[in-house]
Amino acid sequence: MLEQKMQKIYEDMHHAYLEKFVIWQQEILFGWQWWFGVLLTVVPWILWAIFHPRQSTHRLLYIAFFVMVVAIWLDSLGVQLDFWHYNYEVLPFSPSYKPWDITLIPVLTIVFIQIKPAASPFLKGIIYSAFVAFIAEPAFVWSGFVVYTNWEYIYSFPIYLVIYLISHFLSTRTHFDRLT
Repeated sequence: MLEQKMQKIYEDMHHAYLEKFVIWQQEILFGWQWWFGVLLTVVPWILWAIFHPRQSTHRLLYIAFFVMVVAIWLDSLGVQLDFWHYNYEVLPFSPSYKPWDITLIPVLTIVFIQIKPAASPFLKGIIYSAFVAFIAEPAFVWSGFVVYTNWEYIYSFPIYLVIYLISHFLSTRTHFDRLT
């Protein structure tokens, strides 16, 4: 009985993804929003590669990877729980918006870590979180890239603050093989 119910759910999901893929092919792929998403995925990394401090490359990429994993997981969870959804995904079979998760949030995090490294991480985290939650997110909602169905910007603020503070903590480790 359980197996049949689960089979039905997965069949429905499969059909929904196929329908979404057709819409993506016909209305999103190669449109200006798609190209904008591609640029948002590539350009920040290129700029960071040009301007970042060379001696910190591995440490900062380690932090960026951590942020990517957390962002993808939380973003996918938010879509699955119907907190939000995306209209112009770069890749059609992913519930999360990859330019946000694999570029914008990680690059912004490591840039904030790089700037004024002696400043209070809590203050920097508050500024980072306020910027993302109250400026970047509303811009993406306003532009139609994301639709918030059951989410408010204020909910994002503490999440980004925690992500930043953990990232800062990880970035100050002298040995990546042990966190002591």
